[in-house]
Amino acid sequence: MTSIPLVPTLVPARGKVAELAIVASGVALIAVAAQVAIPLPFTPVPLTGQTFAVLLVGASFGALRGAVTLLAYLAVGFAGLPVFAEGNSGLGILTAPSAGYLLGMVAAAVLVGRASERGWDRSLPRAALTMIAGNLVIYAFGLTWLGVSLGAGVAETLMMGVVPFLIGDAIKIALATGTLPSAWWAVRKIKGLPERG
Repeated sequence: MTSIPLVPTLVPARGKVAELAIVASGVALIAVAAQVAIPLPFTPVPLTGQTFAVLLVGASFGALRGAVTLLAYLAVGFAGLPVFAEGNSGLGILTAPSAGYLLGMVAAAVLVGRASERGWDRSLPRAALTMIAGNLVIYAFGLTWLGVSLGAGVAETLMMGVVPFLIGDAIKIALATGTLPSAWWAVRKIKGLPERG
């Protein structure tokens, strides 16, 4: 079953200007969330609001818009705008231990976007599974690069790249999980859409 994600339901894009505005709003949301950063002394990866925004953008925009938004976010960051965590920018970020997480965010946006296009963003259980899967994709990319870039073993990589973030990621996943079904409930009430909308 194919469904229209939340943002296209609310703002049916009519032309390139509307599409650009949607993508720009997603880039801005991710950039702002990335600045909500807590540096941790025992890992080179800060705790940020970035993954919450990525999951939300992917699920509410859909796979294609989500991917385009994340690629645009990376492009403006690589071009020098301080949109990455802690105001970082530039191509040098590609050699940072946290670079894999950025690449994983693109894949996660596609995954959760595809799930939302199948209606998985409309119920709490399915939204939870979607957000967990998206977060696992980010971890897969992030941990791979973190371990390689630092020459760390599996246990050390997990201690630096997963363990410090479990509570924060659980909170972000819970927030993203609750946001989309709640937003759909409000949209159905306002627009008079059927329950499976």
